[in-house]
Amino acid sequence: MMSRATKIDQLAGVAGRRDLDSDPDRAEDAGVSLAASAWRRLRRSPTFWVGAIVIGLFVLLAVIAPFIAPHDPALRMLESQVSRASNQLPPPQEGHPLGGDQYGRDLFSRVLLGSQQTLLVALLATVIGLGGGLVLGTLAGAFGGWVDSVVMRAVDVLLSIPSLLLAVSIGALFAQQTQFSVILAVAIVQIPIFARLLRGTMLSVRESDHVLAARALGVKRREIVFRHILPNSLGPVIVQSTLVLAMAILDAAALSFLGLGAADDSTPEWGQMLGNAQEFFDSQPHLAFWPAGCIVAVALGFTLVGESMREALDPRQRR
Repeated sequence: MMSRATKIDQLAGVAGRRDLDSDPDRAEDAGVSLAASAWRRLRRSPTFWVGAIVIGLFVLLAVIAPFIAPHDPALRMLESQVSRASNQLPPPQEGHPLGGDQYGRDLFSRVLLGSQQTLLVALLATVIGLGGGLVLGTLAGAFGGWVDSVVMRAVDVLLSIPSLLLAVSIGALFAQQTQFSVILAVAIVQIPIFARLLRGTMLSVRESDHVLAARALGVKRREIVFRHILPNSLGPVIVQSTLVLAMAILDAAALSFLGLGAADDSTPEWGQMLGNAQEFFDSQPHLAFWPAGCIVAVALGFTLVGESMREALDPRQRR
């Protein structure tokens, strides 16, 4: 005898074939998984490849930075060439291609190793924000009613506050500024974004044919949510996580620039380097140019990949 799960899967397949027959633009993807059809479009997108190359270089740089950095980023080996009275800093020279910073530390080594901390902060903040958003979004989308109202009103309150202002407010609550405080502040800002997106997607999937069929067959709510609704709602959330990585990099850099990052600058981070260079903007702009350029390039890379993935997974954008 055919099980209820098998019947539901067959109904879902029939509904999917009916959608393909009614939409000629999707006929070429018949019999192909969503991931495979999305990859077909992504690999034809120059925007995606530009962003992917930038991200790949950034990740590769973060991995190999400790092996290729020529000097200890905390060692003040060029301090004798620093003159605070005349704003004179160590110029580019042999063994120090970018010169030194205001403390006589090798700037090239600090830019290289700063990629590790920037990637760590952005990745951990996104993972924590994604986890919190999945919990809240699943509660609101699965239960509805008063649970949905309570969760979404809290989410609306957080979304009504500008993200950077909220991150600064959260970061200022910590008695001691550390890397963890930056990660947590950026993560909390991202939670309502993921929660609202997942909740909206789950509400639309909840009214699809295969979910209605599962209810009619008496399948338990937990199985419907975790087997049918949630897995089919994660696509937009995954795409959003790529875009949020870019936002996390910018927000973390902004917090460090405003002095809410780690107080110890012996371990370099791009946003922190940018904040330390602000008093030398007029006379030594290169101190800000290198970390700022790296931040912009990496954030742009994640944004290009995220937008390309969104278009590839959106049926209305298929070409």
